Amino acid sequence: MLNIVLFEPEIPANTGNIGRTCVATNTRLHLIEPLGFRLNEKALKRAGMDYWEDLDVTTYINYEDFLEKNPNAKIYMATTKAPNVYTDVSYEPDCYIMFGKESAGIPEEILVLHKEDSIRIPMSQDIRSLNLGNSVAIVLYEALRQNGFANMETAGHLHRLEWKE
Repeated sequence: MLNIVLFEPEIPANTGNIGRTCVATNTRLHLIEPLGFRLNEKALKRAGMDYWEDLDVTTYINYEDFLEKNPNAKIYMATTKAPNVYTDVSYEPDCYIMFGKESAGIPEEILVLHKEDSIRIPMSQDIRSLNLGNSVAIVLYEALRQNGFANMETAGHLHRLEWKE
């Protein structure tokens, strides 16, 4: 099972949206405190809709607590500062993909220890960053694709009609 890690997320709607994506993809969500919101906030629940109760989520008091509780985790650090493009790495089926807080990303003190495992989404140099929820979806779906969309429905079905042959 893939893992998404949010380092000190600040915006409840982003985290709610990411939680919904994690439920849809059978992905675990890890939240590293401090959070910029309470987990029972309306904005979080609204963005996650009624999926939040089905979310496999774990919180940690800080980054050290996360590392201690996941000692052998293969972690990819998603950052605009990375030398590697997110499509250039091979994601293991149980890897962790970490994203930083909306206002500052992952601290450089952490990044400098993970040059080979740091990944970026290419974008125009005129923009600082993408929305956190969009960034998670882009990288997560690449990792899922590389792993053959394991345990996911890949065939589409119409509700009332059938596809024409």
